[in-house]
Amino acid sequence: MKKKVAIGIDVGGTNTVFGFVDEAGQCVYESSILTHADQDADQLFSRLFIKIDNDFKKYSDDYELIGIGIGAPNANYYKGTVELPPNLNWGIVNVLEIVKKYSPLPSSITNDANAAAIGEMIFGTAKGMKDFIVITLGTGLGSGIVVNGELVYGSDGFAGEIGHTIVDPNGRECGCGRKGCLETYASASGIKRTVFELIGTTNIPSELRNVSYNQLTAKDIADAAKNGDKLALAAFDYTSKILGLKLADSVAHLSPEAIILFGGLALAGGLIFTPTKRYMEEYMLNIFKNKVKLLPSALPGAHAAVLGASALIWNELKKIK
Repeated sequence: MKKKVAIGIDVGGTNTVFGFVDEAGQCVYESSILTHADQDADQLFSRLFIKIDNDFKKYSDDYELIGIGIGAPNANYYKGTVELPPNLNWGIVNVLEIVKKYSPLPSSITNDANAAAIGEMIFGTAKGMKDFIVITLGTGLGSGIVVNGELVYGSDGFAGEIGHTIVDPNGRECGCGRKGCLETYASASGIKRTVFELIGTTNIPSELRNVSYNQLTAKDIADAAKNGDKLALAAFDYTSKILGLKLADSVAHLSPEAIILFGGLALAGGLIFTPTKRYMEEYMLNIFKNKVKLLPSALPGAHAAVLGASALIWNELKKIK
């Protein structure tokens, strides 16, 4: 009897990654193609399904495909659309309609942070939890909110934008067109901006003063902080303070069992977790103090995006049963 696998697809601005994932969260195979962000969505999925069909041939004797889950920026779960994604030249496009041209399998789409939240619920840290928040700390800050075991989509499909809650109305310019959004402070790009503000406004000695803005990465900042660089440590403290403040607000709204940090900046480990937890408790409403866990993702980094996307369709198919 053939083993069932779902296709998980994660659409990024540079690469689109896909994989075949079983019900236990084992990634049987993973590969990717260049997204070509300047081209339209139809061209991407045309190329993608040629590769998927070709690559699956060597697995078809042992495995059966049962569905397609897609994580993409600005994806709307209700409509099947991707709407004005920041790093893709797509405009507003119905992705599920396009996918139907290339595959008869049931398919579902949501944004990448929501996919990560479902991935954590089905395969990761949030197994068995009914109320939790996943925060993705990548280039920006995404979030997926689960209440009573269900992902929160809101009335229009776009609920859960914690990264675009405002820290300072006169603060940093955000890609969304407003000022002072959380993601301009608490993200890989946000901590870079903090480092360069500290370079300009303090005399703290630092090896980071010799690195240009375009060359500096969040990993460089984490490595410097691990080596005791005072400016890098100050940048992590400032980032954690703002993140902790906004997480305390999110707890007041939602009272989750846990908040799970996921993505590149979360890999800094204690550098981000320890001060964020401290500030979160400091700013927390008394009735919630010391109740909410701050946890790392349990999705393996190499396959995390694909596992999240595949978890979406596994979850949808369970609802049908």
